[in-house]
Amino acid sequence: MDGVLVVYKPSGMTSRDVVNQVGKVLHTKKIGHTGTLDPMASGVLVLCVGKATKLVELLTATEKEYVAQVTLGMKTDTLDITGTVLEKEDFSVTELQVKNVLSSMIGTYEQEVPLYSAIHVNGKKLYEYARNGEEVELPKKEVTISKLDLIEMNGKDLFSFCTTVSKGTYIRSLVRDIAFRLGTIGVMSKLERTKQGNFLLSDAYTLEQIENGDFVLLSLLEVLKDYRTIVVDKELERKIKYGQLLKREFLDSVILFVNEDRVPLALYQVYEKDKEYLKPWKML
Repeated sequence: MDGVLVVYKPSGMTSRDVVNQVGKVLHTKKIGHTGTLDPMASGVLVLCVGKATKLVELLTATEKEYVAQVTLGMKTDTLDITGTVLEKEDFSVTELQVKNVLSSMIGTYEQEVPLYSAIHVNGKKLYEYARNGEEVELPKKEVTISKLDLIEMNGKDLFSFCTTVSKGTYIRSLVRDIAFRLGTIGVMSKLERTKQGNFLLSDAYTLEQIENGDFVLLSLLEVLKDYRTIVVDKELERKIKYGQLLKREFLDSVILFVNEDRVPLALYQVYEKDKEYLKPWKML
C-alpha cells in the first residue's frame, strides 16, 4: 500500500495520534505526516504511506494555508488559548487597524519560534526547557507570509484571518507578532489548516471515513503529476535503479522517471557540479 492520504485532523488529537490511528487501520507502520498540527488545531494533515514516505520531505516543504482566530489582550506561555495565562489587558481595535497591520506583515521576516515547540536547542527540545523552568534563548527562523487577509471582526478584541505561509511558520508566533504591531498582546484561539500544497480541505477524509474504508489513497504518479514525467526503457531503468547520473535533455530542474508500465522510479534533479547532468534526488 503506497500513496498519499489526506486526513482531516480533529481538534484535541496530536498529529502523531492521527498517524498511529490510521496506521492501525491500514495495518502498516510505514506511515508519516508532512507537517505537525498542534493538538488544538484541526484541518488538513497529509500522510505518506509505504513508498510515499520518501516524499515526506518534499511535501513538507510546500506552502500551507490556515484560518486562525486571534484573541487580543491576553498572553499565555504557549501563545495559544490553551496555555497558562501570564498577562491580561483591555484592548480594542478597529477593522482598519487590523487590515493595515495584516498587510504590513506580508513578506519575509525573522520569526521567533514558540517556547512550547519541538525545535532543538543544544540537543534538547524547547518544550523540555519550558517544562523544567529553564531559561533558553529562543531561536529565530526566516519565514515568508505570502497572503494575510482579514476574514471578519468578531468583536473589539477578536478577529479571524486567512493566511498562506512557508514551511516552518508558526501561526502562534504570527499571531503574537500581529498583536505586537497592534500595540498589545494576543493569543491564537482557533486554528484550521485549509490547504497544504495542492491538497485541499475538500480532499480530506475524516478518521471515521477511514475506519469505514471510505477513502482513496493518491498514487505516487498522481501526487507527482506537476513534474515533467519521462518514460524510460529497460536499459535506462537499470541505470536509474543503480543511481547513475543521466544526461540532461530538458530545461526542467526536476524530472520524474517512470518505467514502461508507468511505475515511478525516481525523481532526478540538476547536478550542481555539472548542470549538463541530472542526479538522483528521491529514489522511489
